[in-house]
Formats: sequence, C-alpha cells, structure tokens
Amino acid sequence: MELFILIIYAIPLVFIFSYSLVQLSLIINYLGGRKKLPSPVRSGVGGEGIPLVTIQLPIYNELYVVERLIDAVAAFDYPKERLEIQVLDDSTDETVEIIAKKVKEIQVKGIDIQHIRRESRQGFKAGALAYGLKICKGDFIAIFDADFVPPKDFLQKTIPYFQKKNVGVVQTRWQHLNENYSLLTQLQAFGLDAHFTIEQGGRNFKNHFINFNGTAGIWRKVTIEDAGGWSADTLTEDLDLSYRAQMRDWEFVYLENVGCPAELPVTMSAVKSQQYRWTKGAAECVVKNMRKLLIDNHLSISTRLNGFYHLMNSAVFVAVFFLSILSLPVMLITSNTDRFDVLFRYTALFQISWVILGCFYWISFQKTGLGFLEFVKRFMLFLLFMMGLSFHNSIAVVEGWMGRKTPFVRTPKFNINSQLDSWQGNKYLAKKLGKSTWIELLLMLYFIVVLGIEIQLNNIGLVPFHLMLIVGYGSVLFYTFKQIL
Repeated sequence: MELFILIIYAIPLVFIFSYSLVQLSLIINYLGGRKKLPSPVRSGVGGEGIPLVTIQLPIYNELYVVERLIDAVAAFDYPKERLEIQVLDDSTDETVEIIAKKVKEIQVKGIDIQHIRRESRQGFKAGALAYGLKICKGDFIAIFDADFVPPKDFLQKTIPYFQKKNVGVVQTRWQHLNENYSLLTQLQAFGLDAHFTIEQGGRNFKNHFINFNGTAGIWRKVTIEDAGGWSADTLTEDLDLSYRAQMRDWEFVYLENVGCPAELPVTMSAVKSQQYRWTKGAAECVVKNMRKLLIDNHLSISTRLNGFYHLMNSAVFVAVFFLSILSLPVMLITSNTDRFDVLFRYTALFQISWVILGCFYWISFQKTGLGFLEFVKRFMLFLLFMMGLSFHNSIAVVEGWMGRKTPFVRTPKFNINSQLDSWQGNKYLAKKLGKSTWIELLLMLYFIVVLGIEIQLNNIGLVPFHLMLIVGYGSVLFYTFKQIL
C-alpha cells in the first residue's frame, strides 16, 4: 500500500518536472529568436491594395465598457471605405440601448458600423462570431473583446504580415490598463506577461503551434472557413480553432512588439470565472484535438511534443492539487519507515522545476525595470495565488476531461482604470459564495492540521510547501469574502 501511494504521488511530480523541461526549451527558443523579429512595411496585402477588414466585437451585457471599445475601433487609422465594424450584441440588459445609440453616432461619421442582434445566444461567443462571419464583407477579421482598447494604428501594424499567403492569424500581445490597481491585478499581469513573452514567442520562433488568444488578433477569413469555422463545443473556441487551423498548415504570427491594452479583472469572482473558462476549455480541447495532433505525422515530433504540453498546461493545477492532498500520507510514510529513503533522495532532482519556473518569469518581468527584489516578491505571491486556485481550477479541468458541459460565463468588466475607480455597486458583481469557497476553507484548515502534524513529528521537509498552501488558500478566501462583505 505504501509503495502504491508513492507511485501515485510520483505521477504528478514527474508530469510537473517534464512540463518544466518543456518550459525550459521555450526559454531557450525565445532567447535565441527574439532578435529575429520581422519589420513589416506599411503597405497593402500582396500588392493588391488596401484590404477590406471586418472588425467583430462580440458583446454580452457590457454596459460599463462597450462605448469605450466602440470609440476605440471607430478611431482606427484605416481608410473608412475599407473598414466594416460588426457589433455582435447578445446583450439582455441596457447595454442594447447604449450600443444602439453609439452605433448611430458613429454611422453619422461615415463609418460602416452595424448593430447585429441574434434571436438567441446559441453558441455564446463562438456562435456570435460565426453569425457575423456569414454576413461580413471583409477578407480579414479583427476580433476584440469588450475589455480591450486597441490603439488606432493596430491595423497598420498587423495587416502587412498577411502579405504571406499562408499566414492565417496575426496575434498581438496583451497590455494592461489597470495593472497597478491592486495586488490582484499585479499578479494577473505577472502571469499573463510571461505567457505573452516566453510561451507565445518561444513557440512561434520555432514554428510550433501557438493560440489565437480570443481577442487582439486578426484572422484571414478563408483560414476560419478552411479549418471548419467557429465551434461552441469547448469553452475556449479560440484555442480549438487555432489548433484545427494550424493542423491545416496555416501559419500563425505572434507580434510581441505590438501591444493591445485591456482591463484586468479586479474581483476574485471575476478572476475565478475567467480561470474556470480558460482551464476547462483547455481540457475540452485536449479531448477534442489531442489525438489528432499526436497522430498527425506530417508535423515534427518537437511540434507535437510542444503541442501536447501546450494543450495539457491546465493539468498542472490537477498535479499540484494531488501533490498537496497526498503530502500527508507521504509524510507519514517517511516518518514510519526508512525503506524508501533512496527514492526520496532522488525526488530532490525535481526541485530544479522551481529554478526553471523562476527563470521563466524573470525573463518577462525584467522588462518592467522594477528590479530583482520586486520580482522575488511578486513571484512568491504569484505562486501562492496559483496554489490557492489549484482546487477551483482542478475541478474545471476534470469537468473538461469528463465532458461535463456548462454554459459560457463571461468575465464581468467594470471599467476600472485607476485606484480612484471603484467596483462597489457594480450590477455584474457576484454577491453569493460558491460551493468551492467552503471547500477551499476546509482545505486551508486541512493543511493547517497537516502542518501541525509534521511539526510534531519533526518532519519539516514539506513545511514550506504546506505554508504556501495555507497562505494561498487563505489569500483566495480573503479576496472572496472581501468582495462579498
């Protein structure tokens, strides 16, 4: 029985270690390729003149930010006669009237903008994008979520990359309008910056699969159609279509040097909603696309390997959760017998994962110029934050693997740009505690008990890990109750 527990414990440990090695390869790819960024010229596509671009704005109950978004895209530095704006509005509140008024205001300026409503919200965001695609005029489709404020030169900096006929997507880097609003927004920015630096850049430099991030990017219309179109059978329709398109040999281009600002969630319920959708959607894409990826022999082994870990990245939360739960029986085994001492000495090799993880985030963070001490602070707090979300995200991942379907729940936006702004009284604010909150409370108490046991047994090897879990779950609980109270 003891050996069985140790084998089960080793599985997530080995997965995290192997995942970190792939992250190390991305670091190497990024550092080797970042000096090779192309410099496109401001010109038309393929010498055929200025292309017609359709901008799609999928909207659902966004009364606080929708005007800001429409104003931003209407101000694009792009010929009006070559631009079409679709406001794909599935709203059920006063957002509808706000959009209608704003659209009329923009139309007076001679801009082709349409307020498009469907009879039902079938397919959620994917359904809205597919509906708009059927009636759009453009050969290129730029997509922006409601929380984004794209710069006016966005199209000028991105469209020229489509001069290559096999380029299907151009994705830009997310920037943050309210990074310094709170510790919560700083930690989200910390994690996203690493994704939009090392992960997207490292994969793209080596021609491995990357993902369209759902917004702040442009699709070639025929790429969407060739890959089978938008599908609502996963919560991450962007990741799903990205893999289907790249398996059809469409090239994706990632532009780290072109940024698009967006608002970060400012409440714990909003963060959890976003994390749930991202992690569950990624798990659903594993079920839908993993087998096709692995048996696609026209892809290189390295591309398939990177794709495997890319699709499986949300499984890290499951691995961390299982390691945390199994840490008590493992600790009791080590205290009662020395039969497995050799095995535990070998597990020390896995500590290299922390070093790789630190390098991964340091490379992206150093661009902020805030210094190493600030990095150490944010890195540790980020780890605590992610550990605190491990149970919540693990549930989402397991649901995705098992095929349990749930509705697309959008992340509420509050138009919070500075510390002078407040989200109190916002109508989209969640006012009830979910079941997971009470389980997180029990988990925090569980690890407090575990900490007491290991101190009593004078087995302090896992004390730092359990302290991090206690503080992590406690932090998530603090922000959750702060929002309600």
